[in-house]
Amino acid sequence: MESKVLVTMFAVMGIAFSGASYAQNASVGAIKIENAYTRATAPGQQVAGGFLKIENKGAADQLISASSPVAGEVQLHEMAMEGNVMKMRQVKDIAVPANGAVELKPGGLHIMFMNIKAPLAAGETVPVKLKFAKAGEVEVKFPVNATTMPMKH
Repeated sequence: MESKVLVTMFAVMGIAFSGASYAQNASVGAIKIENAYTRATAPGQQVAGGFLKIENKGAADQLISASSPVAGEVQLHEMAMEGNVMKMRQVKDIAVPANGAVELKPGGLHIMFMNIKAPLAAGETVPVKLKFAKAGEVEVKFPVNATTMPMKH
């Protein structure tokens, strides 16, 4: 019985990690994009988050918009505590400090793909156009990583 549970556990772990893709890096002007990714979606799921690190080797800039053919709309979002409740809200831009970096990650600032046209499958890549106030536009391919399932006892 114990070995069966162990085999199942390794199978689940294998599925969880098998779809992991490596992010493509991209640059425009003083801006460098690293570790971009999104997660696989279930059929009927209309939204997904996009995550990445933005490094800036020049003057302060702002990410002012994002777009992708896989979604009807792409918004810039942040998760923030309001009292003791975590809320997600749209922001008009994301500041990228001079000679600094900003990380878009789960539970913080992120890109929100809305009205997804077809499920995002692990192993695919999603083209995303990012527009910066000063540096201009750059297209980044976001790998779609497998969604990890919580393990049940």
